[in-house]
Amino acid sequence: MLEQTTKMNLLYDFYGSLLTEKQQSLLELYYLEDWSLSEIAEHQGTSRQAVFEAIKRAQATLTDLENKLSLVTKHRRRQELIAELRSQLETDANARAVAEPIITKLLEID
Repeated sequence: MLEQTTKMNLLYDFYGSLLTEKQQSLLELYYLEDWSLSEIAEHQGTSRQAVFEAIKRAQATLTDLENKLSLVTKHRRRQELIAELRSQLETDANARAVAEPIITKLLEID
């Protein structure tokens, strides 16, 4: 469950603004605030099943966006390459001094 929560939070960070306000609210309550489906249903004045279905649709939308755009996948790959580059530069202080500002700029893009 923790892995699913981490995945959804990351997808939400990248694509959350593309969801409806209601979907954003439901996902924030469920994943960020850690409310149960029953708590959300009571708060929304609806059934637990309706909340469950709405969250599932929002999750599917986020997953579909990632499948089409791959922003999270690209972000992770950039992070891996930057870590690898930093590791390689550990042995050469001069090269690291030259590369570090570029690495910082790459990280600022995300």
